[in-house]
Amino acid sequence: MPRPKVLVVDDQPCNVELISQILDKAGIETLTASSGTEALGVVAQTQPDLILLDVQMPDIGGLGVCERLQADESTRHIPVIFVTADDSHNGKITGLGVGAVDYITKPIEADETLARIRTQLRFANINREMRDIQHRLDEVRRTATIGAVTQGIAHNLNNLLGVALGYLDLVQLHSDKPVQVKKNAQQVEKAVLRIIDIIRQLGTMVSQSRAQFVSSPLDEIIRMAVARFQATQPITVPVIVENALGGIHLDTQREMIEDVLLKLIQNAFESYGEKPTAERTVWLRTTLLNKPDCRMLEITIADDGVGIDETIRDSMFEPFVGTKSKVGGGMGLTVARHSMRNLGGEVSLVNRIGGGAIAVITHPLERKKKRNIKANPNIIPSNLIGEADDE
Repeated sequence: MPRPKVLVVDDQPCNVELISQILDKAGIETLTASSGTEALGVVAQTQPDLILLDVQMPDIGGLGVCERLQADESTRHIPVIFVTADDSHNGKITGLGVGAVDYITKPIEADETLARIRTQLRFANINREMRDIQHRLDEVRRTATIGAVTQGIAHNLNNLLGVALGYLDLVQLHSDKPVQVKKNAQQVEKAVLRIIDIIRQLGTMVSQSRAQFVSSPLDEIIRMAVARFQATQPITVPVIVENALGGIHLDTQREMIEDVLLKLIQNAFESYGEKPTAERTVWLRTTLLNKPDCRMLEITIADDGVGIDETIRDSMFEPFVGTKSKVGGGMGLTVARHSMRNLGGEVSLVNRIGGGAIAVITHPLERKKKRNIKANPNIIPSNLIGEADDE
């Protein structure tokens, strides 16, 4: 991992030497400049991770340098800490008002200075991760065809970004209170991890939508989905499988349907709220449906949990609806329905008689082809999925 780079800007060589020694001992790479003009040139060439900037300089003062950095899109993200002998309230307000993130007064105290620098470097790194996440989100938006789901996801991602930025502001406001800084930093980290998880799920949706259809045995699909779920639990959760159809083959996207089963089993497990893990039974059953136009596989996943909250019944397949203790929370149901519709099937949820809920999955057993297209009988092009016969 590369060492962080800090630019030290001061027209007094002794001050530059003192700060450089502090940073070198801490394993931080030091860049130097003796004027505002030189500092702007170094920033343009090296893009440092943080700038320690003297306020009083002969050519362009620290306030002017900071204003120019803030006006440039390519440099406004670089945090600036002012270093000055002026410890007045008005001086600090002026410095923070032009975009500085912190204020260090002379004479410099080594431990305090290093602590403030490390704090700002940490949040500079978080800011870089957030910008990368935003870039990845933009890429996903351009490549994923997920309809209205994108709007709900984008709304929640923007909310999470707002939360993270809000706590970053609190960190800067209370930078002299280590306990408060640590508490707010934990909230930032929690929001960033949630954003990363959402992006990961979006990436999975995109990659799976491009996967090829293959013939796969039903019993193996179910076995792998249950095994993947059990692997996430500290003790074995009772998952009772009644597969009367055995190893019949499905023409499907294997990873996609396994993920759907995994998400719905997980959803059933979480619907029990605080009930002990060993008492959270999940039932999975299979059957065949003979519909007028085709035969369909039906898989039901049932639980004895809290059931469907009436307040979210009409919106439970929208992203981030509900709570952890109720059916419909998070993105699991949203992704499951999107995936099954890509496979030519459907997902629905109904209340279970006697308590709990039942997720109902349908999946076509045969994929119909247009009569005027000559195709290998063993390979069905994905663009023909769900299309009716011309007869």
